[in-house]
Amino acid sequence: MDPRPWLAHYPDGVPPAVDPDAHASLPDLLATAFRTHADKPFSVCMDRWMSYGELDRLSAALGAWLQSRGLSRGDRVAVMLPNVPQFAVAMAAVLRAGYTCVNVNPLYTARELHHQLTDSGAVAIVILENFAHTLADAIEGTAVRDVVLTAMGDQLGGAYGAWITFAVRHLAKMVPAFRLPLTDGRSVTPWPQALAAGAARPLAQHATGLDDIAFLQYTGGTTGLSKGAVLTQRNIVAAMLQAEAWFAPALGQVGDPGKLNSIAALPLYHIFALTLCLLAIRQGSHLTLIPNPRDIGKFVAVLKKRPFHMLPAVNTLFNALLQHPEFKTVDFSHLRVSQAGGMAASEGTARAWQDATGSPMVEGWGMSETCAIGTNNPVTTTGYSGTIGLPLPGIDIAIKDDAGADLPHGTPGEICIRGPNVMRGYWQQPEETARAFTADGYLRTGDIGTMDAAGVTRIVDRKKDMILVSGFNVFPNELENVVSTCPGVVECAAVGVACERQGEAIKLFVVRRDATLTEDAVMRFCAERLTGYKRPRQVEFRDALPKTNVGKILRRQLREPQ
Repeated sequence: MDPRPWLAHYPDGVPPAVDPDAHASLPDLLATAFRTHADKPFSVCMDRWMSYGELDRLSAALGAWLQSRGLSRGDRVAVMLPNVPQFAVAMAAVLRAGYTCVNVNPLYTARELHHQLTDSGAVAIVILENFAHTLADAIEGTAVRDVVLTAMGDQLGGAYGAWITFAVRHLAKMVPAFRLPLTDGRSVTPWPQALAAGAARPLAQHATGLDDIAFLQYTGGTTGLSKGAVLTQRNIVAAMLQAEAWFAPALGQVGDPGKLNSIAALPLYHIFALTLCLLAIRQGSHLTLIPNPRDIGKFVAVLKKRPFHMLPAVNTLFNALLQHPEFKTVDFSHLRVSQAGGMAASEGTARAWQDATGSPMVEGWGMSETCAIGTNNPVTTTGYSGTIGLPLPGIDIAIKDDAGADLPHGTPGEICIRGPNVMRGYWQQPEETARAFTADGYLRTGDIGTMDAAGVTRIVDRKKDMILVSGFNVFPNELENVVSTCPGVVECAAVGVACERQGEAIKLFVVRRDATLTEDAVMRFCAERLTGYKRPRQVEFRDALPKTNVGKILRRQLREPQ
């Protein structure tokens, strides 16, 4: 078999590989981009803009402040922020100062935060005050000595920023009371104070290189304790270059990259949006930050304000936008890429999105361990394919059995990936790392899929989500994809439940648009489209489905008894 059949199907101009070693280091790449694009806008949040020059100045100041606290090269610094301007400043500061960035989900519970801080060994954290109460409950027993506390309006400017902070604290009451313990020499420094102190100091240039760790990117944690994927500077630079090359056939149509506006609604602490942020820096384009994408009304209002060219989202977010009555008034004439990832794109949502916007949902696949995108449909695609597309430049995908042997085209097996974007391993977990890789250096992803002769990969499902019905394997994604096209269905999820007769039976959870949709109607729809053992035996209607903060449906919670 041709070891890389997908190369013959790349769009014109997409190279077969990228060269991350052309860059000395990730901090050098960032600093160069900041200087090159100094006068260009980098981000806009709540109608307040930040330029690349400001990002350069502020990140250098915060980085110098961190250095003044006596941190050692490679120390881990946690960043617990939503999509606000402070995120890019903090992330760049940590990297430029010679440290490792540990991205933290702001909505973590104290238990989850404590685990991530202790596991990573973070010695400092930058956190929005809205979540400081969680840190207060989690910080004891961790190595965290320095806390930088920022308010919502800190980077929104003058009187307006002060008003936003006041409104968040006192009107919306979104800052629960907290008291951070100051034992063991711990300090709490307000964001403006840290920036002011750092601005008076030079940023020392640590001699970092591509083999140094850039991020500890913790896995989603939908099953078991989350693990820190060790992402080196080379991994991150490779991912940036791969994404740049892949999106070029569509985004190149915009012309000047400085005019390119990407919507950052997915959380920047997540690898998918983090890669988007870094790609924007690399290109000198700008981001529209959406601090709270759950407020679909405000999200749609932002989309109506100015042209946008790239909209990355998960299937559930695309679907939520489609349901809003004002969505149809948005101007989509500039939209070049509707990038779907993080979970399977359903055919029903994909069709509705393209009908509404004229832009096909381009589905891709990746993991924290692969710096986001591993495979993607070509951005020149004209419609929903039901696949995750082709490996990006420099990436090899193989379908393997449990023993690590390659399987023939069309045979389901575990999707395995190798490339310069694939993590070094799991932080301080050598046994987990050893289990994660095959003898020939491929990362085992835990996803079951097939590859055809053209190199196109299709996900069948996650190993752990497979339902065993009377000895037959049923993959929930297939069933959910079918039901998503049923009239009146907004979204759905399928799980296996214990069944004395069959071992497991399929239970379907449905969020409906039409209150008159009945269980019998859903059953008839499935009977017309699915063979007997793949049909649900129960249908339960819900107002909403449980999801992670990234938008993935938590099937595990649906399995638990109410």
